[in-house]
Amino acid sequence: MDMALLFLFPLLGLLAWNIESRIERVNRKVSRLERKIDLILDQLGLQEETPELARIADLARTGQKIKAIKAYREFTGEGLAEAKNAVERLAARA
Repeated sequence: MDMALLFLFPLLGLLAWNIESRIERVNRKVSRLERKIDLILDQLGLQEETPELARIADLARTGQKIKAIKAYREFTGEGLAEAKNAVERLAARA
């Protein structure tokens, strides 16, 4: 029984690490796709209009970037770096 546990725990650790690395890779790909879509929308002169994003953009434009980043993270569930980049893009569209 003890030998089985000695093999089981490292195996579970490797499995968890593998799953986590795959999730991170997918998240990076999704972030890149979102940036590309934003660039396409900017090039076409289109904007994704939602009341929440408009409020976040207003916060960013009025110098309240920390509040804007926090609101963006709550709205989208994104991480800090992604939210910061998105808020900067929203502020630049002014």
